[in-house]
Amino acid sequence: MLESILIVGCGNMAGAMVEGWLADGLNPSRLTIVDPLRTEGPGGMPVLPALPEDGTFDAVLLGIKPQNLAEAAPGIAALVGEGTTVLSLLAGIELAVLQRHFPAARARVRVMPNLAVALGKAPIALATDSTDEALAAAVVGLMQPLGTPEWIGEDKFDLVTALAGSGPAFVYRFIDALGAAATRLGLPEEQARRLALAMVEGASALAAASPHDPGKLADMVASKGGVTRAGLDVLDNGEALGRVVIDTLRAARDRSAEMAREARD
Repeated sequence: MLESILIVGCGNMAGAMVEGWLADGLNPSRLTIVDPLRTEGPGGMPVLPALPEDGTFDAVLLGIKPQNLAEAAPGIAALVGEGTTVLSLLAGIELAVLQRHFPAARARVRVMPNLAVALGKAPIALATDSTDEALAAAVVGLMQPLGTPEWIGEDKFDLVTALAGSGPAFVYRFIDALGAAATRLGLPEEQARRLALAMVEGASALAAASPHDPGKLADMVASKGGVTRAGLDVLDNGEALGRVVIDTLRAARDRSAEMAREARD
């Protein structure tokens, strides 16, 4: 159902999605990439410098900057027909705004992944204005090689953007902080970084495979009066870590909502 896909803007996120699809064996002929800033796409795929003058596409993936949507939309809309589904990676651009720009589309779908799509490991939040179950299944099928797609209500999209979309940056910052702290306390810098990365990779894999939730796993690692418990006591004191994380997600969520208001006006 979503065989031919036009990708408009192939930056970091759209490029990572193309990498993930190609790694899963998707036929490159299904993809048409447009990006005036690139001469070659992932896997050496050809890239058009401008939109094709005509063509029929089952889906159009918007990978441009959100602030460029109003300027780019008329040209893109000329390629969006009643059989075309618009897939938007644009943070803060609501379905109502997409409907305004692409009224002829079969459906509009907001897609919020993260860069782990290149490895097939990303959570992928989806929201749509369509009630077509067959189309919903086709969208999930297209996204499944890239990670774990989930449909959510658009009223939760800003929060999920903060969690699933921005979340990797927060995790990277914590990994960096672990390595930096170990360096300040005496380990060689490169060794501290290697150990921090390896620890997080292993812990994440175990958490994904375990029947226990991460909170329970933390308690299982920490014996009373032991080394791990001493560290957890610092993170848990006054809910220090929890409070920082809530503030972090709130700030990202609120910025996403602010962007949505700006795009709406």
